[in-house]
Amino acid sequence: MNRNTGGLLPSQHKQEREIMKKMLLSMALAVVAPFAWAQVSEITTTTTTTEGSGTITEYTPGSAIVLRESSGPRTYRFGKTVTYVTRSGKVLDEDTVRTRVKIGVPVRVHYVGTGDNMMVDRVIIDED
Repeated sequence: MNRNTGGLLPSQHKQEREIMKKMLLSMALAVVAPFAWAQVSEITTTTTTTEGSGTITEYTPGSAIVLRESSGPRTYRFGKTVTYVTRSGKVLDEDTVRTRVKIGVPVRVHYVGTGDNMMVDRVIIDED
């Protein structure tokens, strides 16, 4: 028995120190790991959806719609997908769109973009 190592042989003391080092390192990593994983970078793109409203003066399905607004006529282009809904949010099928979306009908449009790049994604018919 050795006095300097608390009753352990030198090889046992060395082995115990290695185990202790590994435990401390494991605990340190366990504490740090959640913070390291939380450092994921994230890119946020903000897209502003704006709304216009007026009475339809021209309508080309799948292409564009022209509304008579208080500031004058405004042309909106259709995006890749356009959803047609009623004021209460009921989605209209293609047959209903053909009969209800026409010149003289008041609508609101949700669009993204400005100037000549106003792309409509939703047309809201102002009736249920």
